Amino acid sequence: MEFKNIADLQKASSRGQKEIFKLGMGLLFVLAIMLYTTINLEVSGTQGSILIIAAMIAGYMAMNIGANDVANNVAPAVGSKSLTMTSAIIIAAVFEMMGALVAGGDVVSTIRGGIIDQKLITDGNRFIWVMTSALLAGALWLNFATMVGAPVSTTHSIVGAVLGAGLAAGGINVVNWPVMGGIVLSWVVSPLLGGLVAAGFLYWIKRSITYQSDMIAAAKRTVPLLIGIMSCAFTTYLILKGFNKIWKVEFLTASVIGVVIGVLTWLIVRPLVNLRAQSIEPNKAGINSLFTVPLIFSAALLSFAHGANDVANAVGPLAAIVDTVIQGSVSTKADIPLWVMIVGALGISLGLTLYGPKLIRTVGGEITELDQMRAFCIAMSASLTVIVASQLGLPVSSTHIAIGGIFGVGFLRERLKTQYARMIEYIRMHHSGEDKEMVEQFLLKFSQADMASKKLILKQLKINAAEVLLSKKERKKMKRVYREELVKRSAVYKIFAAWIITVPASALMAAGIFYLVSLTGK
Repeated sequence: MEFKNIADLQKASSRGQKEIFKLGMGLLFVLAIMLYTTINLEVSGTQGSILIIAAMIAGYMAMNIGANDVANNVAPAVGSKSLTMTSAIIIAAVFEMMGALVAGGDVVSTIRGGIIDQKLITDGNRFIWVMTSALLAGALWLNFATMVGAPVSTTHSIVGAVLGAGLAAGGINVVNWPVMGGIVLSWVVSPLLGGLVAAGFLYWIKRSITYQSDMIAAAKRTVPLLIGIMSCAFTTYLILKGFNKIWKVEFLTASVIGVVIGVLTWLIVRPLVNLRAQSIEPNKAGINSLFTVPLIFSAALLSFAHGANDVANAVGPLAAIVDTVIQGSVSTKADIPLWVMIVGALGISLGLTLYGPKLIRTVGGEITELDQMRAFCIAMSASLTVIVASQLGLPVSSTHIAIGGIFGVGFLRERLKTQYARMIEYIRMHHSGEDKEMVEQFLLKFSQADMASKKLILKQLKINAAEVLLSKKERKKMKRVYREELVKRSAVYKIFAAWIITVPASALMAAGIFYLVSLTGK
C-alpha cells in the first residue's frame, strides 16, 4: 500500500508540474505582449492602458482558440492513427501560423460580423470597453469549454460576446437581429450539412470499395478519384477562404482552377495508388492505409485555412481598439496591424501546443471510433460544406461542420451495422433446424459477397422460404436487440448543450463585464 501511495503521489506531482508549466508558459506569453505594447506603441493615458490590457486579453483569446478550435482540423487524423499527437500538433501549429501571417488579416469589420450598429456607439472610450469586454468574455467561455472537453465555435463565442457587450452599451436597438438570426440558423445548418456530406462520402466508399468482392481492384478505381476530388475541393477552399487577402477571385474561377488541379492530381496519383495497392492486404485495414497520406495533407491544409480565417476571431476586436485609439474615433473598417496578427498567430499555436491535446482526444476518439476512411470523409466534408454553404449564403461554423461530420459517419455506421445484423438474423431464421455447419458456411458466403450478390441472396430467400410471422411488437424488440450504439451519446449531449448555450453564455458574460467596467469608471 505504501509503495502504491508513493506511486500515486508521484503521478499527481508530475501532473501538477505539467499544469504549472503550461500556466507559466501562457503567463509568459501574455507578459511578453504587455511589454511589447508598453515599449513600442506610442500611446499614453487611459486609452493607452486600455490598449495594453486589450492586447493581453487578445493573446489569451488566441491561446483559447488554439486549445479548442484547432483540434477539429487534426483530430480525425490523430483518431485514425494517421498522425501521432506530437506530429499533429507540430503540423497544425506551423500551418496555423502560416495561414494567419501569410493569408490572414484581411480588412475586418470593427464590429464582428455586423452584429451591432457602431453608429449607435459613438463614444470612443465606450466602444473600446465594448470590444475589450467581448474579448475577455469570449476567451473565458472558450477556456471553460476546453476545461470540460466541449468543442465549440470560436466565431459564435466572440459573436455572442460582442452581442452582450453591445446590448449593455447601446440597448436592444443596437443589435442587427437579421444577422443574429443567421447565426442561430447556422447552429442547425452546420452540423447537418457536415454530417450528411461526410456520411455520403463514407457510404460511397463502402459501396464502391469495401462492399466489393475484389476490394483491391475497386480501390485502384476509386481511391485516385477520391483523392482528385479532395484536391479539387481543397484547392477551391484555399483560394476562396485561405488566400482571399492576397488573391481575390470569383467562385467560378476558383472552381475551374480546383478542377484542373484535381484532374492533374488524379492523373499523378493513379499509378502511385496502383503500385501501393499491390503490396496491401485485401481487407479493410489494407484499404485504410491508402488514405493515410491524403489525411496528413488535409490536416495541414485545413489548419492553414483555419489560421487564415479564424485569427480575426482573436484579434479582430483588438484591431478595432487599436484603430479607435489611433484615429480617435470609431470607424466601420479597421486594418489589422502586423504586430496584432503576430499576437494572434503565436497565441493560437501556443494554445494548441499547451492545451490542444485534450480536445484532440475528445474529437478524435471519444465521440466515435475513427479509421482512415472515416477521417478522410470528415476532412472532405469540412472543405466541401464550407464552399457550398458560402455560395448559398448560409452562415456555417467550421467547428460544427467537423463535429457534424464525425456524428454523420458514426450514425451511418450504426445504421449499417444494425441492418447487417438484421440480415444475418433473417438468414438464420429461414435456415432454422438445418445443419449448423451448413448455416455457418452460408453465412460466410453471404459476408464475403458484394452488395449486389447480398441483395440477390436475400431476394432468393424470400422467394424460396416462407416469411417468418412476427408481431409488430416482436419486430420492434428485434430492432432494439440488434441496434449497436457506435456514437457515444453522452458526448453528443454534452457537445450539443455547449453549442446551444455558447452565444447566450458569452453574451451574458460580456454584458456583466461591461457593467462592472462601467461601475468602476463611475
